[in-house]
Amino acid sequence: MEQEALAKLNLTLDVLGRRPDGYHDMKMVMQSISLTDRLTVLLNGGHGLRVVTSSHFLPQGEKNLAGKAALAFYAALEREMPGVDVTLVKRIPICAGMAGGSSDAAAVLRALNELEGTPFTPAQLARVGETVGSDVPFCVLGGTALAEGRGEILTPLPALPPCWLAVCKPEFPISTPELFNRLDGMRVRRRPDTEGVLAALEAGDLAGVARRMYNVFEDVLPPRQSARVEAIRSELIQLGAMGACMTGTGPTVFGLFETKAGAEEAVEKLKQDHRETFLARPV
Repeated sequence: MEQEALAKLNLTLDVLGRRPDGYHDMKMVMQSISLTDRLTVLLNGGHGLRVVTSSHFLPQGEKNLAGKAALAFYAALEREMPGVDVTLVKRIPICAGMAGGSSDAAAVLRALNELEGTPFTPAQLARVGETVGSDVPFCVLGGTALAEGRGEILTPLPALPPCWLAVCKPEFPISTPELFNRLDGMRVRRRPDTEGVLAALEAGDLAGVARRMYNVFEDVLPPRQSARVEAIRSELIQLGAMGACMTGTGPTVFGLFETKAGAEEAVEKLKQDHRETFLARPV
């Protein structure tokens, strides 16, 4: 069974506070896009769990989220795992705020569900995904959604109006735990207009979504990283993006364009300095 694993973007991201369980309450508008990893999932006749990836530094087997998803699927099915091979070809940037690992896990869940005769509805499969990671439920269902709680409480939203995206990952890492710690220690000065984005989606108002996109983590980046993210965001706007925003805990920045030609021009320009730059569209 072959599956595509779709990357996600945050049109908005707000952190409401730290929870007693150590997680944070989130409020996010999430969007799946056409940038994908490709997975092949095979029931191997009892030869254990084997995960092979195109990136040599990613974990293998059950240490990979794709492997964890296979274990979670059979635990929910209350059956012994018959043996699963997962071959994963990466295209979504790693550690980019685009839920690449979570989307790979979701693709494994969807593939196994089909291979095993569809024992779970999509909503039930999303709940299985909760045990693997906070972004996995959204990645199981995809589309456009409001995500709350840890990210697992999902409300489907009207689709983002047709548009094109220039997606750019700068060549430096960002520590997600460090950003959450920095956020916990400061007063959030600016929050996204989530309700405004929801209203704009309901009205099919692409410009209204674009001008309200915002991510609270942009305010807590270390100074050098903040300057580089802001430089990409500014360049996207100068190249004609209707709006631009960092996704997740970064460092990936995306710009929203009305036309494919405009997005393609931005991608070609940004690729001169940032190898991992992609053209995509909402899915």
